[in-house]
Amino acid sequence: MALAEQDIREIESLINQVIDQRPEVKNANVRYEIDLRERATRVEEELKHQRDLMLEGFKRMDERFEQVKKRFEESDKRFELMQQEMNRRFEQVDKRFEQVDKRFEQVDKRFEQVDKRFEQMEKRFEQVDRRFEQLTTRIDRFMVWSFGTTVSVGGVVIAAIKLL
Repeated sequence: MALAEQDIREIESLINQVIDQRPEVKNANVRYEIDLRERATRVEEELKHQRDLMLEGFKRMDERFEQVKKRFEESDKRFELMQQEMNRRFEQVDKRFEQVDKRFEQVDKRFEQVDKRFEQMEKRFEQVDRRFEQLTTRIDRFMVWSFGTTVSVGGVVIAAIKLL
């Protein structure tokens, strides 16, 4: 069932008459719009306030990040200084170890010289031992000869005394 153009106009005029007879409906729409505008204004103000708070928070976060960045840079500088100091100390320790190695080489040379001297001393002691053995042998022979001579002379003396 389609409405004719004239029917639509007639319905519109009836609706307008009813609205005109009841002004509270007309005023209700105006009040509703005013309330909506006030609410929208308050929401916009709250959103603006929220935006300001967020911007302030972001500024503080940026400041905090800058502080953290500075601390990291300071820490990096400290670590670099510590690393340089450690490298310097390691170099000193390496130099000391090199000096100690040189000293050990000198000590090794001295020990070799001492070993050579001990070998020479051993040779000398061996020579002295041979001389003592020779002297002992000679003294033993001398004692045997002396004893033999003493016994022989004693026998000759006794024999001479008996004969006389």
